[in-house]
Amino acid sequence: MTDVQTPATHPAPGVLSRIFRTEQDGASDGHEQVVLCHDRSSGLKAIIAIHSTALGPALGGTRFFPYASEEAALEDALNLSRGMSYKNALAGLDLGGGKAVIIGDPNKDKNEAMLRAYGRFVESLRGRYITACDVGTYVQDMDVIARETEFVTGRSPEHGGAGDSSILTAFGVFQGMRASAQARWGQPTLRGKRVGVAGVGKVGHYLVGHLVADGATVVVTDPFEAAVNRVRAAHPEVEVVADTTALLQAKLDVYAPCALGGALTDDVVGALGESGTSIVCGAANNQLSHPGVEKDLADRGILYAPDYLVNSGGVIQVADEIDGFNFERAKNKATKIFDTTLEIFTRAASDGIPPAVAADRLAEKRMREISALRTVLLPGSRRG
Repeated sequence: MTDVQTPATHPAPGVLSRIFRTEQDGASDGHEQVVLCHDRSSGLKAIIAIHSTALGPALGGTRFFPYASEEAALEDALNLSRGMSYKNALAGLDLGGGKAVIIGDPNKDKNEAMLRAYGRFVESLRGRYITACDVGTYVQDMDVIARETEFVTGRSPEHGGAGDSSILTAFGVFQGMRASAQARWGQPTLRGKRVGVAGVGKVGHYLVGHLVADGATVVVTDPFEAAVNRVRAAHPEVEVVADTTALLQAKLDVYAPCALGGALTDDVVGALGESGTSIVCGAANNQLSHPGVEKDLADRGILYAPDYLVNSGGVIQVADEIDGFNFERAKNKATKIFDTTLEIFTRAASDGIPPAVAADRLAEKRMREISALRTVLLPGSRRG
């Protein structure tokens, strides 16, 4: 199989150019490998995107989602896999960045044959890509995929796995939010603050638990009634609003986007600025809808905690599984998100740049420096 195969409906030229483009400074924005996977008998249509293996094998979850088009699926895979390179770098992991998407409705299309076919595609990459859970996939799915490949994490504890990675994802976001509170208000607590959580699914409902325990006033919204009802049952004191628009008007101190990417649009940032929101810190990946949003947040006095920094608790959890999972060890690593977030804020203030830019620079620096070690010839090895 070639590294890049075009789907039946060809991606737009701009999308294809992003696959191949590589920056000159050594931090690649192009992708090392993009594999389109099609198994006719099971109905599998998937994309595996490997952005970088500069730090090690590419680790990133599998998203199962009913994309409107193959172009949209490819675009998401490219964006998410690049984000994983930066996330794993900032988390201090010896892992590169990759991501996979399966095109379809997980509630209707998912089946054992499809997952096992996908597992065989992962296996064909011989360890260049290690998969895990993401939107639309769960621990049980990883157990099925693992019947065809060893390169899978986030399995159930019964199979030696780390279990639900949402637990440490939410814990890490909470650490990032505590660091944001320290930077903005001088105390690492959300006590007495009004926090809005958009999306209380996998990660959001755990985050709500941390916030309530810390003494925050929490306002939530989610389009799925079952998700809202679960939060209400566990935390009846939580306020529920109809939608994100209502949440943005709820006079928040902190806004936590915890659903899909692209949440921070120009309009959303404008609404946050008008309502006096001080901090944005959430679990969603790729929150910035376009380059320049981070500057708009900074110009409005809103402190933005870079998403791939604060939501790295989940990847820390599943990465720990590779060498034999220990929850306390993984949690201790995720606790360090607090310190890294403060470091990013300090660097941003010192250099006069938004935190998102400071985070990118620190991640790129680590990728460059560790990648350069490949020039050191080890005994018994051969160049090339």
